[in-house]
Order: sequence, then C-alpha cells, then structure tokens
Amino acid sequence: MKTSDFYYDLPKELIAQDPLTDRTGSRLMVVHRDTGKTEHRHFYDIIDYLNPGDCLVINDTKVIPARLIGERLHKTDGPIKEPEGPGARVEVLLLKRLSDCQWETLVKPGKRCRVGDRVSFGDGKLLCEIKEVLPDGNRIVEFSFDGIFEEILDSLGQMPLPPYITHELQDRNRYQTVYAKYDGSAAAPTAGLHFTKELLARIAEKGIQIAHVTLHVGLGTFRPVKEENILDHQMHTEWYRVLPEDAEKMNAAKAAGKRVIAVGTTSCRTLETVADENGHMEAAEGETGIFIYPGYRFKEVDALITNFHLPESTLIMLVSAFAGRETVLKAYEEAVSRRYRFFSFGDAMILI
Repeated sequence: MKTSDFYYDLPKELIAQDPLTDRTGSRLMVVHRDTGKTEHRHFYDIIDYLNPGDCLVINDTKVIPARLIGERLHKTDGPIKEPEGPGARVEVLLLKRLSDCQWETLVKPGKRCRVGDRVSFGDGKLLCEIKEVLPDGNRIVEFSFDGIFEEILDSLGQMPLPPYITHELQDRNRYQTVYAKYDGSAAAPTAGLHFTKELLARIAEKGIQIAHVTLHVGLGTFRPVKEENILDHQMHTEWYRVLPEDAEKMNAAKAAGKRVIAVGTTSCRTLETVADENGHMEAAEGETGIFIYPGYRFKEVDALITNFHLPESTLIMLVSAFAGRETVLKAYEEAVSRRYRFFSFGDAMILI
C-alpha cells in the first residue's frame, strides 16, 4: 500500500480552530462498517449507540504544558548568563520523559542547537543542555532547575497545540479531557474531548462499564507518513499502562458477548498492544510502537469513537484498517461535502 492511498482533499476552512462551547455539541457521523451507510447526529446522541453491558474504554492521560520558549546561551567556560542576542529564540517541545531531568524533545530551529548547547527559559528559572541528537532529528536534553520541575513547567510552558491550529487557546483545559489524570502527553487524545462528566454519568447509569487505560501521546502518531510505501514507516513508541481492574471490566464484557468500545485511536492502540490472540486482557505497562493499517486483524476493539484525521497519517490508516479504506474515504468525502469540522477541535465519528 502506498501512502497516497490514504489521501483526501480537505479545504483549509474545515480545520476547526476553536473548541465548541458545549463539548457534546459537536456533530457525530455514525458509520456502519458492514454496509458503509452513515447517519448524522450530535455527540450527545452517542449514548444511543452504547448498549448495557458494553465496556467503554477511555485514555486518562493528561497533556502537559510541553511547549517551552527560550533563548540559546553563549558557550563559555564560566557561568552562562548571556543570550546570544536577537534571533536566538528557541522552541523546545517535550515529547517523552526519559528520567527525572532528561527528556526526548523536538527543538526548533534544530540547526542552531547542537550537542553541548544550552537554552534558558524564564530568565534562567529553567535551563537545558542538548545531550544527544537522534537519527530522526529529535534531541535528548537535560534540565537543571531549583524547585519542583512540574511547578516550573506549569508556570513557563504552553499547551502544545498542533501546528494547524493557529488561534490562541483561551482556556487550556479545553485541550484536556474531563477525565485527564496522569501527566505525560504532548498532545490530547482528541476523541475524548467530546465527553462531559454529565454525559459519562448518563452512560454509566445506562449500564455501560467505563474502563481506563493510560497512553501518553507523542507527536509521532500525528505526523504524516513521508515514505511512499507505508511499510517503510517507523512508528515512535509511547508509554502505556492497563490496570488489573480495567482489564477485568473488558474481559467481563467479552465473556458476556458484549462490546469493547475504544474512545480514540490511542485507547485502540493500547488495547491491541495488550490483548492476546483471543482478546483476553491482562494488566500491563510498557512501550508500544504498534502500527495498525489495512490487513490488521483486531483482537479486542469492537467499535471505535474517533475524530477526523489528517490525510496520509497513521491515524487514518488505523481507521481504514478498522472499517475498510474505501468505506472510510467515502465517509470522509461525505464529511467534507457536509462541512464537518476536522482534526483536534473538530467533529467525531463512531464506527460500529
């Protein structure tokens, strides 16, 4: 399969720039995998497609203010105090925590920042040194600071909105799910942005089990695939965890002949990483680089709630694996014609 097999034409004005006032007010496209037929509802209607005994799986990762803006410092033998003058602005995006002080990062402009270079943030409240340049251009950096790193990051960092969102986010909580709990993501699990606590309470009252997984979302999942042959694409790894009580909820649903419904591609990738060939789940944690594309046989996920994804991305490939490439591209074409809102703050679909 070629990367171009997953291209679709999207007018720029359909890229959602701002979240809706009501999280549940977004539109919802319902895609029936067996027939390819679609329905057009609103997200608050999602409860109509969930049945008692089903298990809804949500990713409770929390987005950190991972975007840091700083200044590159002089290289001297003594204390480093002076920025290199105008034009020395450096952006460091935290991708993955490797230890207490070391992170894998994306640095812009990368050519300016070589091994040994240092960057100052917040007039020296936080410093980092470039320790290693990875083959893909990412950089390992080591931070030095006085105090608690998370508190410093919260005061200096910005939410890492995707580059296609050009509007300023007025409330950083809107790029966070209402059930976000564990710090670690560089991007939001965007399918979950549509839920409110009230909607989740109604879902639970209907008899649907709600299970949690944690997968800290990196940026590699969202990048367009550059290789012509998709099999040449190398996925970045992301940390995940499934706790025993949540694995048991999914196993109970399967044993009763009910469905496991993944909220988002991140939950889906976690479940498909952990499940055995019979769809049985056990508690687990580790790193996953699973790449799901057409031809993959799903072991655990029976239905999928997701947003509309970038052309030629691994995410549209995953959705195509779940529902069929032709069905998905036809649904996307219909979404464009009906003026759905796309990407992180956009509308949703459920594939059943």
